[in-house]
Amino acid sequence: MKKLFSVEKLALIVIAIAIVLRMLNLGNRELWYDEVLSLLLSSGQKGAYQTPGDTPAVLAEYTSLLSLPIEAGLREVFSTFIQLIRSLLGGEPHPPLFFLSQHFWLRLFGNSEAAMRSLNTLFSIAAIGSAYGLGRVFIGHRGGLLLAALIGINPFYLFHSLNIRMYAPLVLWVTLSAWALLHLIYQQNTQSTKNLRSQLLWNSLLIGSTAAGLLTFYLYVYWVVVLAVLVVYLDRQNWWQHGLRLGAGVLLTIPWMLWGTIKQLRNADLKRFGAAKEVGFAWLHHLQDIAQTLGTNLLLGDWVTSLPSLSVATAGCLVILLLLTCSISLWQKGEQTNLGVALILGIVPLLLALGVDIATQKFTLGFGWGRTMIIILPGCLLLLALWVERAVSVQWRTPVATGLLLLYLTISISDFSLRQRSVFHSVADLILQDVNQPTLIALNSKAWGHVMRLAYYIPSKAPVRLLADKPANLATSLEKVLINEAGQYPRLLWLDSSDPVWSRLETESEIEKEKQKIQQVISSQFQLINTQNLSGTMSLDNFTLRLYTPSRN
Repeated sequence: MKKLFSVEKLALIVIAIAIVLRMLNLGNRELWYDEVLSLLLSSGQKGAYQTPGDTPAVLAEYTSLLSLPIEAGLREVFSTFIQLIRSLLGGEPHPPLFFLSQHFWLRLFGNSEAAMRSLNTLFSIAAIGSAYGLGRVFIGHRGGLLLAALIGINPFYLFHSLNIRMYAPLVLWVTLSAWALLHLIYQQNTQSTKNLRSQLLWNSLLIGSTAAGLLTFYLYVYWVVVLAVLVVYLDRQNWWQHGLRLGAGVLLTIPWMLWGTIKQLRNADLKRFGAAKEVGFAWLHHLQDIAQTLGTNLLLGDWVTSLPSLSVATAGCLVILLLLTCSISLWQKGEQTNLGVALILGIVPLLLALGVDIATQKFTLGFGWGRTMIIILPGCLLLLALWVERAVSVQWRTPVATGLLLLYLTISISDFSLRQRSVFHSVADLILQDVNQPTLIALNSKAWGHVMRLAYYIPSKAPVRLLADKPANLATSLEKVLINEAGQYPRLLWLDSSDPVWSRLETESEIEKEKQKIQQVISSQFQLINTQNLSGTMSLDNFTLRLYTPSRN
């Protein structure tokens, strides 16, 4: 019975399920707002993007910006590569490595949802493998398998494994660098003899993953500091050797840091992180950010986008309570040294980010539902695996591991099965009912995430024009179009976004007033045929779709 339900077998089954879930869900979700921006950047054609004006634009012209020919000459490949670098320097706040890798993947496999997400999925599977290595070198084979299973099925990381953003490879560089550093430290402390090839391999892994992390996400610098703290904690007598390795990884990024990063900083929008105005409120906000970040990373995953802030903070408090319980239990079991390692890897990055926020009077810690601090995930899960392996009694080890993994499986599977996103598919399906009929789409937003998702999902062969304008200006622009181009559109589709992003109206009365203006403009020439409320997993996905045809009178 013990063999049938051992932690090892359970972890292997869950790892297999984690991989299968990734494969099954590659293409069953629409691209969300940031994903289509990643696609536009990766195509190297962001510079050709033009913000919609007050006259209708041919939607297919935007569609062409989201793809690259699979077969292309060397000159064309080089040209788009240069365009990609220029677009990154022109306003993108992230380093180039993720977009470069996606660019060549796009060139090889096309821009379908499954194709674009498959690269990150491969990165995440590699992260599961490196998590096993990290756990094995730290707490043994069984602990490594448990850590790999926890990371593989963690709801937050599973979501980002299928998300065309830089967070899936970021976790790979985190786990790989921690694994390589711990291996080098333990190898030195045990004075085991290794051949030159092995030494070269582990040094290369640490140096390469450090450089790759910095070139993937700027806040990876917190992780470099964490690795330095780990060196001082475990192997300070050999600090200079490890310092040379970490320094070599940093040095590899210097050309970009001195050239690209400086240019990116000039265009950085730091105002979006807000500034602390009142001390009491600021501290409350910082504490809320900590709780929400832990709750999102370690429990709720992408469900956070559909839950109120209080629920997320409550989940974070439960996570904090669990981590405290695990830490106290491990301390009592005499695992102080290993507990220190897990806390350094899992909690110190959080404290570093908090310290920077306090010093700069900003709130970066909780930005993006905590995804900017996904670097804490391997360390926090390592703490849980260490607790199960070293503090939980033998008879309870398998049930506790089963409970943790089942909790993650339930949250993850429910996320992918109960929260389907099909907003822009619905718009495309309506267009396809008569694909040859000229259609005007009126959208109360100039946000490129909205515009480019329409362009991605509506077939380019459909004669669709897009009038995208700010909510306060749409009625005026639409009235001019319907007067100047009267009779040209046998079908009008008004797509009313609940979150126009860059140009939100301040009050409900203003919103309702502009809606009434648009309705009056449209009703002068068109009659309402159909109304649909479209909703996804976040406010950016909520629209009201109204279909009109010309009035008969």
